[in-house]
Amino acid sequence: MPVALRIEDYGLLGDLQTAALVGRDGSIDWLCLPRFDSSACFAALLDDERAGFWRLAPVTGGLCSRRRYRGDSLILESEWDSADGCVRVIDVMPPRSEEVDVVRVVEGVSGRVPMRMALRLRFDYGRIVPWVRRGDGHISAVAGPDAAWLHTPVELYGRDLTTYADFTVAAGQRIPFVLAYRPSHEPPPRPADAEKSIADTEWFWSQWMSALRYEGGWGEAVRRSLVTVKALTYAPTGGIIAAATTSLPEQLGGVRNWDYRFCWLRDATFVLQALLGTGFVSEARAWREWLLRAVAGDPAKLQIMYGLDGTRRLPEMTLDWLSGYEGASPVRVGNAASGQFQLDVWGEVLDGLHLARRAGIEASKAAWDLQRALLDFLEGHWDAPDNSLWEVRGPRRHFVHSKVMAWAGVDRAVRAVERSGLDGPVREWKALRARIHAEVCAKGYDPRRGTFTQFYGSEGLDAALLLIPSVGFLPWHDERVVGTVEAVRARLCRDGLVLRYEPEADGGVDGLPGHEGTFVACSFWLADALHGIGRRDEAAELFERLLDLRNDLGLLSEEYDTQARRQVGNTPQAYSHVGLINAARHLSGAHPAVQTAGGHTERSGR
Repeated sequence: MPVALRIEDYGLLGDLQTAALVGRDGSIDWLCLPRFDSSACFAALLDDERAGFWRLAPVTGGLCSRRRYRGDSLILESEWDSADGCVRVIDVMPPRSEEVDVVRVVEGVSGRVPMRMALRLRFDYGRIVPWVRRGDGHISAVAGPDAAWLHTPVELYGRDLTTYADFTVAAGQRIPFVLAYRPSHEPPPRPADAEKSIADTEWFWSQWMSALRYEGGWGEAVRRSLVTVKALTYAPTGGIIAAATTSLPEQLGGVRNWDYRFCWLRDATFVLQALLGTGFVSEARAWREWLLRAVAGDPAKLQIMYGLDGTRRLPEMTLDWLSGYEGASPVRVGNAASGQFQLDVWGEVLDGLHLARRAGIEASKAAWDLQRALLDFLEGHWDAPDNSLWEVRGPRRHFVHSKVMAWAGVDRAVRAVERSGLDGPVREWKALRARIHAEVCAKGYDPRRGTFTQFYGSEGLDAALLLIPSVGFLPWHDERVVGTVEAVRARLCRDGLVLRYEPEADGGVDGLPGHEGTFVACSFWLADALHGIGRRDEAAELFERLLDLRNDLGLLSEEYDTQARRQVGNTPQAYSHVGLINAARHLSGAHPAVQTAGGHTERSGR
């Protein structure tokens, strides 16, 4: 049995509707079909090979000698050097309209290298063994609603409920393997042309990247993060998922394991900032239309997250037959946090729609009607306790970041009337904005310690407090902002990286056992904040260190364990890559600060 890979040993494939994770050993250990949030047919990532995998590598095994993406694409090329020669495996998922295809091409670079393919399809997260039949040049696998076909010119054979192929590839030779999926009640798909799929995919990504408008620093890192964020977009609806996986642990061996294959309104708004700030307007337009459909109805019932198509019910359950990544259990699908009250989301949505409007996306009566309804709700509920952006499962409290984002939502409405000529009770909104601002400064700031706190009366801190100046609540030079940045750096940093909050503070705020790693996005927020208060050399130093946390393919998961020196949490994480993009823009001066209506500083891109 192969040794379990680290999270950073995986690369990403994607077709803008689902995603696969490919290990350095040539094994696809995670793939959900046909959508990001469907059940997995390869789930070895969360158990072992019994849960399904697809390996294509030299018979001698081992990790690849090197790997890379081809240009600004998701075409993954992995190479093995051996005594017999050098071989390259090219992996791709071509962006699609209907069929799901995973294309793998074995290319001989030098010598003659013996190869082995092993395919074990296990539908429903590893629980269901399909009925496999052999045809002319292919096999089919059917189980309930799911069906898959593997096409290849090499001979296939079965053993121990696994399909194998043993062959040798010579220099200059290219041997394709194409896995296609369709619902079992539909006719078999026509096998894709492997070489055309690779060419079409390279063209797609080249065309998409041609919209890039970014001249700041760290260009390579920004481009790779943009491709990763785009790969987490569900093309049919415009929804943007938080990550491609479920239940990768925030603590190795722990219980903080969550399903991130859904569309968080907050995460999508940060993604919007990054995409619009680098020239990708069409994604913002698609997201706005997704948002209007998803949240249509009573604004009081706004959820923090939705399914890819706007589905509201995301019941959480555990998959007890899976042992979890390196034994971290339970494995969860669905997310009970979808029913939480998180006040900041109202502000994030209003901020996102404001950002789209500033970017020149045409005005929409439906969008403004939605904003008016959200503001009506905010006016009556801004002073209620909530679960915070970190989805704490302890008691609701008056979280400072939540109140700040309520302020930001009202502020954006005021500016929509004053700058864009939209209709609304601006006098009442200005009064509400002032009332929220005064309360936060009075109750959310501790003058003894010179810092804002996690919630009213708290002894703890929260990394989200770093966002106070970036949303325009206070200017960067305000002593309360500087004191908060210094406090976060002193108390929330572990080996220079930032925790989201102090789980043990105030008697345990999140109601969960154990701990978690440092949060990558929050660490980028600190780099941004250091730059904002004038400590530019320190900001650049931290940013460079964060770049070193990426794996060899430029991918970041949600968190980083500074003791184990490993990535942890779901991967790749949109929040982390968006943090990289936006921090790079700000640190390099690609988008300088501008003045808000209230005289506060606002970064262009918020």
